[in-house]
Amino acid sequence: MHPPARTQAWRGLALAAAVLAAVPTASWAQSVALQGMLGTRALLIVDGSEPKSVAPGDSWRGVKVVSTSGDTAVLEIGGKRINLRVGDSPASVGAQRAAGSGRTIVMPADSDGHFGGAGSINGKPVQFLVDTGASSVALSVGDAERVGLNYKSGQPVRIGTANGTAQGWRIRLASVRMGDVEIYDVEAVVTPQSMPFVLLGNSFLGRFQMKRENDTMTLERRY
Repeated sequence: MHPPARTQAWRGLALAAAVLAAVPTASWAQSVALQGMLGTRALLIVDGSEPKSVAPGDSWRGVKVVSTSGDTAVLEIGGKRINLRVGDSPASVGAQRAAGSGRTIVMPADSDGHFGGAGSINGKPVQFLVDTGASSVALSVGDAERVGLNYKSGQPVRIGTANGTAQGWRIRLASVRMGDVEIYDVEAVVTPQSMPFVLLGNSFLGRFQMKRENDTMTLERRY
């Protein structure tokens, strides 16, 4: 599997924007993502499934699309209504599934063939992009500050950029989460280079068995 081209991924990131919402059922919380809009139909991902186009008034896997408008959908799940908009930060409704209880992440490819989606670092929302060529999770100074990381207390490192080498920092993230899968104590590098996403490198990916079939990537947790 070849590493994705980062410049192409930046252009395609907006198309892959997703909103995750944890909503309660009888004994667990569903993960629902709004991948995009196809006319008046909402493109939903429920519990890591492949995207499903759902029209207003229809239901899929217990999720009913009440209405849509522009890039926003009103959903009804477990008797509760939530508003999701493409590109919004993850929203939580009710009790979430136990942290780290999931084992599988399923990601559909975006229009440029890249994989990623919404998730969180230390409980704060971020947008991820899979990069098998990166040795660790990599995020910009801007994202690190927004998440609240004390990155300057980390180990100073030199990072190669398009403009030469620059000062970066190697740190440990308390948790990295996508859907209901949460990994703890993950190595990361903070770079001064601006990026519209956080790269999911091998310090995260190495804990999974990775499989790609057509336009779907599946990560199965190993430990």
